[in-house]
Amino acid sequence: MYLNEVKNVVIDVLNLGPAGQALEADSPLLGSLPELDSMAVVSLIGALEEQFGIAIDDDDISASTFATLGSLADFVAAKAA
Repeated sequence: MYLNEVKNVVIDVLNLGPAGQALEADSPLLGSLPELDSMAVVSLIGALEEQFGIAIDDDDISASTFATLGSLADFVAAKAA
């Protein structure tokens, strides 16, 4: 349910453009997208909080959260529940 919405936020924040449409649930993010650096992670977290009305604490964030688009969408879904 959240996958496409999270994907759109990722595409917008990272300015991936049409290439971002190729992202799937199992698409690796952290370490695979050069656009996803530490500053982009901060921007992405802020955008996800705003889009989904959730609060994300620093303690909630781990590399596994940003491993794939699917893991990020699952994380957002759990926070929104």
